[in-house]
Amino acid sequence: QVQLVESGGGLVQPGGSLRLSCATSGSIFSANVMGWYRQAPGKQREWVASINSDGSQRYADSVKGRFTISRDNAKNTVYLQMNSLKPEDTAVYYCNAGPNWSTGIYWGQGTQVTVSS
Repeated sequence: QVQLVESGGGLVQPGGSLRLSCATSGSIFSANVMGWYRQAPGKQREWVASINSDGSQRYADSVKGRFTISRDNAKNTVYLQMNSLKPEDTAVYYCNAGPNWSTGIYWGQGTQVTVSS
């Protein structure tokens, strides 16, 4: 069974930073594009950022310049460094894996990020 395990969520003040992590098995990590999505209360899930096996990155316009996606191949882990956080970044953040830049079929359980003073 494929597992994606997120961690690192929490409560942070506006302007603060958090780093999310998503760990998975080596077979899934090396063969797939890894991505982050988020879902705010009452809204549809939206794509945030993705990174492929070569390290190429893509970002949603809403997070470009504030968030950075990266991967540690030795640890089979993908990260999302979130800086200059805003209240509108509040959401459950999900890790995703798939064979290309489109939304993959593998999902993590999600981690809550709350930006509030």
